[in-house]
This record gives sequence, structure tokens and C-alpha cells, in this order.
Amino acid sequence: MSVSEESPAAEIAAGYGFTGAALELGALLWGGECHPDARIRIPLAMLNRHGLVAGATGTGKTKTLQLIAEQLSANGVPVFLADIKGDVSGVSAPGDDSDRLRQRAEQVGQEWEAKGFPCEFYGLGGTGPGIPVRATVTSFGPVLLSKVLQLNRTQEQSLGLIFHYADQKGLELLDLKDLRAVVAFLVSDTGKAELKGIGGLSTVTAGVILRAITAFDQAGAGGFFGEPEFDTSEFLRTASDGRGLVSVLELPAVQDKPQLFSTFLMWMLADLFHDLPEVGDLEKPKLVFFFDEAHLLFDGASKAFLESITQTVRLIRSKGVGVFFVTQTPKDVPGDVLAQLGNRVQHALRAFTPDDAKALKATVRTFPNSAYDLEEVLTGLGTGEAVITVLSETGAPTPVAATRLRAPQSRMGPVEASVLEAAVRGSPLYGRYAEAVDRESAYEKLTAEQRAAEAAALKAAEEAAAEKEAERGAGKGVGRAGKEREEAPSRRDESLAEQVMGSGIFKSLARSIGTQLGREISRSVFGTARRRR
Repeated sequence: MSVSEESPAAEIAAGYGFTGAALELGALLWGGECHPDARIRIPLAMLNRHGLVAGATGTGKTKTLQLIAEQLSANGVPVFLADIKGDVSGVSAPGDDSDRLRQRAEQVGQEWEAKGFPCEFYGLGGTGPGIPVRATVTSFGPVLLSKVLQLNRTQEQSLGLIFHYADQKGLELLDLKDLRAVVAFLVSDTGKAELKGIGGLSTVTAGVILRAITAFDQAGAGGFFGEPEFDTSEFLRTASDGRGLVSVLELPAVQDKPQLFSTFLMWMLADLFHDLPEVGDLEKPKLVFFFDEAHLLFDGASKAFLESITQTVRLIRSKGVGVFFVTQTPKDVPGDVLAQLGNRVQHALRAFTPDDAKALKATVRTFPNSAYDLEEVLTGLGTGEAVITVLSETGAPTPVAATRLRAPQSRMGPVEASVLEAAVRGSPLYGRYAEAVDRESAYEKLTAEQRAAEAAALKAAEEAAAEKEAERGAGKGVGRAGKEREEAPSRRDESLAEQVMGSGIFKSLARSIGTQLGREISRSVFGTARRRR
């Protein structure tokens, strides 16, 4: 059905009549009808102005991501997607034709054709079938690590001091055992003196951090930290035919560790932020990054953490990267971050409870003035339908448009496990990142120094005992009283040596010996270390 020129729908449709390259989202819904000639689109150049994809469970958010990712890839723009439920891998395979799909395509004026798109598959620390993505503890930084360890503000600041101490002593923090070794030293008898030199870190707080690290490692998270560290510039590649690579991070194996994977996603974004040069506004973005289950990132976050996210999102736009947060309602995203998201795709919301009704009203208030009764529309949308507003080519918000979305051209479901495994092992990146490397770092240095100190202490004790034995042999002609006077210091010396060895003083002392390398680590707003590439 065509739109009447006198209808409010005509004005809405005119707001999406862009002259430049644009992604096709769907067709306008008005008056209970779908109008295939009224195309709802988003300018390609505006994808770096960030966005939000929201909606209740089962309303089609994942298919919307797939639809946008396909068109970005076709336009030569690389894409990053987090696959939490394990159903996004189908973007690599042509879709399955069906009468229902053809009907949807006809309703929205889509010329549908089954297509697969070039993909790379990754997994955190080797979990699942993907190419392993690892980060060093130093690169991850104290702010992000504090979020994952669920530390409070005071403990977060203390962890920052511990990182600073390790930097000053030349103790590289590559994996969790490195960090645990440094913290264990700082709560030892000798290490307590070091605490005063790095800002008065309390032994109680250091002990809390040590226990948190140990519990985190025992929960199986240790494999996510280490080397070879993943180079996030891999996400910026294109395929040989010019299409953008779709990087899919497979997360089903760690979906029970939400703080881990959400914080790892933020590390990836922060790493891109401080590695990429300023480019300003481009005809098309260099990368579009989809941040799924975004509410997990913000739950329980400290003020400093939220400020860092806001700053990263605000500034990364000028580096050619667009970020889309995916969650259930806009209220899941802090206001300062939400204000940076110029493109909005809001799927259906439910109002079954008072809390749902409150969330619905809050969502409506985040939209510009509309010709729709948005409370009614949002609760009446079907699967694969959404309320949309984006930034026009001039940067102004477009009219709010209820939209029936197009169908993805790739498979709407996962590919077979054998196909996914073959794709991973056939990737040129597999040989570069598959095997973990454990080179000398803080743990090995402290352990080696401890053993050397213990060996030196044992040798000194043996030499002292031999010397006293020789003195006793030379003094056999001395009277009994004199002999006792000579033996008393000897027995005291032997007893002291035994006490020193047994108390572990040399063990603690060894750990305090750090090699002064004088290195400087440049950190971004999250405290992550800048790598030279």
C-alpha cells in the first residue's frame, strides 16, 4: 500500500529520503498497514554516531543485529558481534528460503537473496571453538580488572597502586599468577614495608584483593589472561572481495560469567580507542562494534568506571568506530552514555507488571516528539518490528517511525559445529593465537629470586656451622669454663641461623628485589597499557 501525500506517514517517510549511501532497515508501519514504498533507512556515514538496539526477550534484537551487520559488510565496513547465545554464527552461511520469509520480503519491498558473509570466529581465552582472544593483566589495567573482581572504590584504587608498584619494579603482569605473586609479596613480612612506599596500601585491602584474584582464577578465568595478546586491529580487516569481515566472538561457554565477558568487550573497545588515530567524520565507519547484553557492563559499576565508559564512547566516534549497545530497555544504559547514542531501534516492550509499565513510560520519554501513541505502539509491535529514529545526513534526528524490518539474507541460526571448527582452523590467525605462551614475568622473576636467596642463606648457614666446628676443634686444650664460653656463642649462632631459615625471612626478602627497568606504560582512560605495534 502506498503512502498518501496528505498522510502524516508521508512526512515521516520524507525524513528518511537520504541522498547518500544508506542501510535499508525496513518499511514504514502506519494505520495498521505496512507501506513498502516508504523505506526506513540509516545513513552509512552516521553509523559512527553510535546507537541502541533494545527490546524485550524474543522480539528480534539478534536478527536486527544480523540485518545491520550484513549490510555493513556488503558496504566494506568491518563488524564486531558478541554471540552470547551461540546463534549468530549463521551470518557466515546463506539463509534458508521459505514461504514465510518470502512473504516478509514482499511486505517490506525487499528483493531477498540468500547470502553468506565473510566471518572470523573468536573465543575468550580458548573457550569454545573460536580463535583464542587473550589480554595481559597489564594491558587489561586496574580499572577494568576491579570491575571483573567486583572490588569497591577503595580496593580499586589500591589495585591501581599495586599495578604502579609492579611497573616501577619491572615486574611484568602477564597472567593472574603474576599479579597474585606481587600481591602475595606485598602482604608478606618484608613486603609490608613496600606498601608504605606506594601510598600507604593497607595489608587488609591487599589481602582482600589477593583472595578475589585467587577465587577468580579458581573459577576458571585464568585462561583469559596471558600471551599471545590479541591485537584488536584484526577486527578492522576486509575480505579479498572488499566486503568487511564480521568478527563473531563466541561466548556461550562463558555466558555464566557475565561480568567477565562484558568487561572483556569493554577492554576491546578501550584498546581500539587508544590505538586508532583521529580521522573525524568519514563517508563510512572503519568498524561498527555491537555491545550485546550491555546492562551487564553497567550493573554495579563504580563512578570512575562509568565516567571512563562515557569518555570512551564519546571520543571513539572521531576515530571512525561506531558502537551499538544492545539491551532490553534504555534505562539499562546510564543517561550520560545514552545521550551519545544517536541511532535508536526499539523493539517491543511488555507491560505485564508495574515495573514494566514504569520502564515503558521511561522509554517513551527518550524519543523525540512523535505522531504515534508510542506507549500503545511499543506494546503492540510484533517480532521483527521496531520503532526507529536515526540521525539524518545533517545530524538531525529523523521522525519516529514504526517499522517492519527486513529479513536477514544469511542463516537465522547457528551453523553446524563441524563447519564452525573448520572455519576457525582454516583462518590465517589460528596459528598466531591458538597456543598460549608463558614467558618469564613477575611470577618467574620472584620465584627465581626467592630460590636464589634461599640457596644463599643455606650456604651461609653451612659455612657458619663449619667455621664454628673448626673453632671448637682448635680450642680442645682450653679449660672447661673457657670451652663453655666459646661454645655458647656458637650454639647461639647455629640457633639463629636455624630460626632465620625456618621463618622464611629470606623468602620474603627475595620477593622485595625488583629489577629497576624504568619503563613507562601509557594508559588510556581505563588504565590499559598502550602497546607499540
